Amino acid sequence: MLHNRSIGELAESLARKEISSVELTRHFLARIEAMNPTLNALITVTAPQALAEAAAADRRRAAGEHGPLLGIPLIHKDIFCTDGVRTSCGSRMLDSFVAPYDATVVERLKAAGAVTLGKANMDEFAMGSSNETSYYGPVRNPWDPARVPGGSSGGSAASVAARLAPFATGTDTGGSIRQPAALTGITGIKPTYGRVSRYGMIAFASSLDQAGVFARSAADAAFALQAMSGFDPRDSTSVDAPVPDYAGTLDAPLAGLRIGLLKEFFEGLEPRNAALIEAAIGVLRGLGAVTREVSLPSLPLSVPTYYVVAPAECSSNLSRFDGVRYGHRCENPKDLADLYQRSRGEGFGAEVKRRIMTGTYVLSAGYFDAYYLKAQKVRQLITDDFRRAFAEVDLLVSPTTPTPAFGIGAKVDDPVTMYLNDIYTIGANLAGLPALSAPCGFVDGLPMGVQLIGPHFAEARLLNAAHQYQRATDWHRRAAPGYA
Repeated sequence: MLHNRSIGELAESLARKEISSVELTRHFLARIEAMNPTLNALITVTAPQALAEAAAADRRRAAGEHGPLLGIPLIHKDIFCTDGVRTSCGSRMLDSFVAPYDATVVERLKAAGAVTLGKANMDEFAMGSSNETSYYGPVRNPWDPARVPGGSSGGSAASVAARLAPFATGTDTGGSIRQPAALTGITGIKPTYGRVSRYGMIAFASSLDQAGVFARSAADAAFALQAMSGFDPRDSTSVDAPVPDYAGTLDAPLAGLRIGLLKEFFEGLEPRNAALIEAAIGVLRGLGAVTREVSLPSLPLSVPTYYVVAPAECSSNLSRFDGVRYGHRCENPKDLADLYQRSRGEGFGAEVKRRIMTGTYVLSAGYFDAYYLKAQKVRQLITDDFRRAFAEVDLLVSPTTPTPAFGIGAKVDDPVTMYLNDIYTIGANLAGLPALSAPCGFVDGLPMGVQLIGPHFAEARLLNAAHQYQRATDWHRRAAPGYA
């Protein structure tokens, strides 16, 4: 079936004219029509636009152009501005917002010839770990529709896991690519902060947000990340550094690769999860990697640090949504104060309000030093711990999540328990490091992931290690029942 082929296999079929991009796009649109009502993975489906883009891709191939993404369908997280298409950020606040331009990520994937099928559901303004805070309702996990797919990029993850698209974009502020990738049994990579442009990506926490990609395999992710990466003068946080050939280094042997086992993340780990991670480490050792235990003593402080820094930046970024310029506006405001209060009160959901209030508190004059400044100091300690570790090892390995996917509604009334789902992923965001999650097995029939973390701009090494691991295993080939 077309939906079970890799990006490389689909590109070969397109090049040999065994299929056309229009036929491929129609295939995936039909799957979306049949399966999205159950999953609620997409907010907007752009069928006419997709077919037009597919026809254009076919014309480009007929004219002699080629490329791994030319004519390949994808789904964008609904946090990326898309010219002429609603960009909601999963919020009532932006329910009617139609972006007047493309985000750089969208622009670059269009230039590569990728075909946009639609916009994926997400936690409101990327704030959540379960995709339950969306104004459009929760996304359901293809492996069990009664469970969450993770968040905030849960719609993108569920779309790829259900084979609604070969790949999808996402964003990762504290684990929002890696955690849902693990919970849905696919591969997700968050690149180094600054590697992929943030221009046109609606901001949550500007020093943490980073665009990345979901795909079934590391090899597929390499094709997508290649097109997305690179310097963008429109983004002041974009890094002007050369982008290596990610696909070209996938087959490098792992002999001598030094992998650090994160001591703090293995202490108290649930035994079945620990067994899967140990098995994954055994595979990497069998491929020639050498391992040693590494300690990052400040890393356990990453969750409280994150939940001071991220809400502080959120409270600043979301102040622009005031009912005046664009976004939701209340009806018949009595005065300016009423306009602000009711527009924001009606437009934002409970989790967004919680984080805005937390962020405003920690930035206030009486508490800035006690909370925000102290959190930034701890953030530097965490970054220093990672720097020392990477003087001794090439990559770090850990679990991606503490548990498999939990039930919809199970944690919505306990924010602290919900926040702890990101305990293994937040550190990489605080330090701006690249990190990847790959499927490594199942607990109670639900997928789990192993996380690889690298030094800055080590995406090629992460993808290489994950690819070699996936050549030796078949977890990434498993499909949820009913979606194969």
